[in-house]
Amino acid sequence: MINVKKCCLYPKLPKIAMLFLTNSIKKQLMKLNALIFDVDGTLANTEHDGHLRAFNEAFKCFRLDWHWDAELYAELLSVGGGKERMAHYVESYKPLLNSDLGFDDFAEIHKKKTEIFVSHVENGMVPLRVGVERLIEEALSAGLRLAIATTTSPQNVEALLTSTLGKDALDRFEVIGAGDAVERKKPAGDIYRYVLDKMKLGSGECVAFEDSEMGLMSSSAAGLRTIVTLSEYTKTQNFDGAMVVLDQLGDENNPFEILQGQPTRHSFVSVDYIKELYEQDR
Repeated sequence: MINVKKCCLYPKLPKIAMLFLTNSIKKQLMKLNALIFDVDGTLANTEHDGHLRAFNEAFKCFRLDWHWDAELYAELLSVGGGKERMAHYVESYKPLLNSDLGFDDFAEIHKKKTEIFVSHVENGMVPLRVGVERLIEEALSAGLRLAIATTTSPQNVEALLTSTLGKDALDRFEVIGAGDAVERKKPAGDIYRYVLDKMKLGSGECVAFEDSEMGLMSSSAAGLRTIVTLSEYTKTQNFDGAMVVLDQLGDENNPFEILQGQPTRHSFVSVDYIKELYEQDR
């Protein structure tokens, strides 16, 4: 490692220049150690056939005359967290209510919604997106550490991963930051900071995967480089600041499309492609 203080120019450099030089050297010496994945929309297209369907079924269970269609749900997704989303719906859209609902009521509805969602996932109704399983296996083989950073509940994460990757799926992820692990949900960067703290890693050692503008805001707030793969509800959102924006991770016979970012010889997201992006962003 270069000893900056022993450099012959050291006495002549002002402190601000020394700080810049030191940080620049540290950045060059840093390497990629971990991948951190969002869940909903990133690992699987869970929203329309999973969460939206489960919300509407839960509303019926509680005899609420509510029905969220795809257009309304796309707007509600700007609020992170299911309980918070329902509270926002009542506050902003003023649906008819037989009695006032408090946060405890939203928690009960959300608990039922989670049960319904988990049931659908366990029945194989929500598969992983193209390239997800391949990339997870490749990253582990390459010695990269894996983690999850999501606003969805731990039960939803477990159901999705075990139903698609097998009973030992959770063991592949060193940290699972989910649900109420932090008070402030995305777009705040708290869930990513929580994961980084648990892994004892700096943000510069990791790459995040997100599908939404809100998710990108969260990962960026924690200082993470981020790869975006668009999902069904996020195609018109703003992804300035992402390393690259793709339509999917892709596979050997199902190449991705680069929607925002530099051209590459790669046709799907591999560890080599992630490292290429990582080096470009130094």
